Amino acid sequence: MDNYAIADQFSLLSKVMDIHGENSFKSKSYSIAAYTIEQLSVQLNEMPREKIFSVKGIGDSSGKKVLEILDTGKMSVLEELLAKTPAGILEMLHIKGLGPKKIAVIWKEMEIESLGELLYACQENRLMLFKGFGEKTQQNVADAIEFYMKSQGHFLWSEISTYTEEITARLMSSFPACKTETIGAYRRQLPVIEKLEWITTIASAELTDLFEKNGYETVASSPDNSQLRSPENIQVYFRHCLADEFFPLLIESSSGPGFLDAWQKKNEGKTVDKSSEEKIFESLGYSFIPSFRRENADILEQIAKTPAADPIQTADIRAVIHSHSTWSDGSNSLEEMAKACMDRGFEYLVISDHSKTAFYAKGLSEERVREQHLQIEDLNNRLKPFKIFKSIESDILNDGSLDYSDAVLATFDLIIASVHSNLKMTQEKAMMRLLRAIENPYTTILGHMTGRLLLSRNGYPVDHEQIIDACVKNRVVIELNAHPRRLDIDWSWINKALEKGAMISIDPDAHHIDGYNDIRYGVLAAQKSFLTPEKNLSSFTLGQFENYLAETRKAKAR
Repeated sequence: MDNYAIADQFSLLSKVMDIHGENSFKSKSYSIAAYTIEQLSVQLNEMPREKIFSVKGIGDSSGKKVLEILDTGKMSVLEELLAKTPAGILEMLHIKGLGPKKIAVIWKEMEIESLGELLYACQENRLMLFKGFGEKTQQNVADAIEFYMKSQGHFLWSEISTYTEEITARLMSSFPACKTETIGAYRRQLPVIEKLEWITTIASAELTDLFEKNGYETVASSPDNSQLRSPENIQVYFRHCLADEFFPLLIESSSGPGFLDAWQKKNEGKTVDKSSEEKIFESLGYSFIPSFRRENADILEQIAKTPAADPIQTADIRAVIHSHSTWSDGSNSLEEMAKACMDRGFEYLVISDHSKTAFYAKGLSEERVREQHLQIEDLNNRLKPFKIFKSIESDILNDGSLDYSDAVLATFDLIIASVHSNLKMTQEKAMMRLLRAIENPYTTILGHMTGRLLLSRNGYPVDHEQIIDACVKNRVVIELNAHPRRLDIDWSWINKALEKGAMISIDPDAHHIDGYNDIRYGVLAAQKSFLTPEKNLSSFTLGQFENYLAETRKAKAR
């Protein structure tokens, strides 16, 4: 083992000790040892062992650890600390601007254990509530995490969409006589993208030449496939084909394995019109199925019986339900959030700041709830016919109860109930909390059902069917949280919820005005199901929404 590898272990030991709040004198001595070892002109593994202890900056304690590394390749004290440290905490050491002391605050005080959770906290302005994290630091941390994540090869659809569409547009502009389309997970509108892929009739040599002129490196190239790496270290893949095979291969490359297997078995050997995707479906006797719905085999049977209604569109969303303001952890005032809704053509806003237990998000005390309600009443008088509804995102507490007394809960127009704390639960514990909250007569909407953060946190285990049944029984709407890092409830459960009679609500969970744009990602996820505006609460007109709340209150009072 060379000096650089040994120094790396000492450097990591120093940092991990600081994260755990251990003896600062010792951690500093290991940092000095790391620097000393890295600067040595002779390799430690070539030195007489007794001389290692006489090297200035190493000392007795560090010298013994050097010998342990030379003998075993490891340092036991470091291994013990690493075993007690979440992998996500260690990954934070790669983020520019985050030293061990700041990471310790993030872990111990903010209770954040992954980069994705930390990025989400930055987007919700959570870091600014802790000492040493101002607005500029929070933004720098967010930027550094996003830069780091781009090099890891996994992306949220939202993070990569602009980049992907720009490549498609550039190829279509440079080769107007050729056909080019995205394929794979991106075209299927999956929330997480592991591979950016296209199919094209552009010849491999011409395509790689264009990309190399724009700073890309060719990783592999053949007449059928090309793989390139961008200056930002993003891998892109291309499938090359002849023009008459473009649309059949487009369907093949833009379908989930379940759908594709059934498709190929049903249509093997049949003659098709290859002039477009729509013509292929038509010539085989099917209504057209867009790529975002080509996941499972059963959709072929469904479409054969009853053509699906047009997929829900962003224009079908009439309101912003679930939004935060500066009353809790939002970036914009309540008035700014309302006026931004009006500017975008929305009919109403459901303001759902955090409840009192969410101290980390400046959750509203009972007194501040009353103050906010007075402001809402004033704004409603001034902004008519636009309306702000009094809501709260109430924490679901550890025993499943909501965060205020019934008397306070009764002052809201509606309640969104969500789990935000103690997320490491067994399924039994999670179900107890969720079911009790759903059964609470004041709960209107169940917020982000599993608490997941895509690429960061799996969320607590739940029995989806049991939760859906409970929501239907208790007239509780299931949120499709449109934040691209949540998209929770997962799209794959929406059809089951609709079959059972549940109502869905596509909500942005916006913490700033630009957060309203996240509605788009909720709609993209919902399009993978058969959700229609009639079964989506945020598509209701103001009048319909008021009637729904009144009918729900009446039904729950029985």
